[in-house]
Amino acid sequence: MCRLFGLLTSDATPAEPWLVHTNRSLLAQSHASPETAQPDGWGIGWFSPEGRPHVIKGVKGAFEPGERERFEQAAHEAAPPLVIGHLRHASNPMRLPPSELTGLPNSQPFESHTALFAHNGAIPFPRETRPYLGVYEKEVKGVNDSEVLFWLLVRNVREISDPLRGYVRTVEDLARVHKELGRPDVPAFSGLNVLFAPSPSELWVFCLWTGDHGTGLLDKGRRYYEMTYRATPHAVVVGSEPFDGEGARWTTLGSGRYLHAVREHGRVEVTVARIPIPEALVLLPAPA
Repeated sequence: MCRLFGLLTSDATPAEPWLVHTNRSLLAQSHASPETAQPDGWGIGWFSPEGRPHVIKGVKGAFEPGERERFEQAAHEAAPPLVIGHLRHASNPMRLPPSELTGLPNSQPFESHTALFAHNGAIPFPRETRPYLGVYEKEVKGVNDSEVLFWLLVRNVREISDPLRGYVRTVEDLARVHKELGRPDVPAFSGLNVLFAPSPSELWVFCLWTGDHGTGLLDKGRRYYEMTYRATPHAVVVGSEPFDGEGARWTTLGSGRYLHAVREHGRVEVTVARIPIPEALVLLPAPA
């Protein structure tokens, strides 16, 4: 189970403070305790001036010697208006040897030459899901179930030309795989918390999970998959939990909700609403 960071700004607001310097920064979350360490990779992605995704990744924990310096340098280089960060605690639905789980192809964010993506959660049947990727199945380079989810979302978004409807179809596809397997006891997914940036001026954030997975790493008053954001007229910061101790200034994004941020006319416009998924499709957690 991983940690997410996203920033969209209408000005030159840097991501570095939230990634490195605040008391609950993404770097601080990487090793909040030995038990909750995020040891299996990290990545920071942004867009070049030409609008192409640029990603720097590591294969171990961002807190480890050598990796920390690279993480801090990437955080310093990450250029607005849009930045996505990810810490990886690897899931292993295919029951692979631990030595096969890490490596740059398995670290996030993932990119498709036009979009950036990061995921917190797991899908338990990545092999069975791969046929749903169609022509994008050949793009899978690693053994990370999140990469399968990424290309499934890319396929659906490109076919529908709407990230929200593409995400809904992706959830429907995962439910369909679960049904085809005879509805095993394990749910169709544990978490589908996703950051998806189809361009340097647009950020989609989806929050959806099943089950109870404990609390946040540094914010123990927050459920593990419960996301949060902080918005002003000129920037929105979003993540797995608040990036500082000022919890009252952060707004909860609960399961079954999405956030859509667009940069235009010198502002960042933010919309938050319910993900239009039929209630019978997934079992959403009860409110805290």
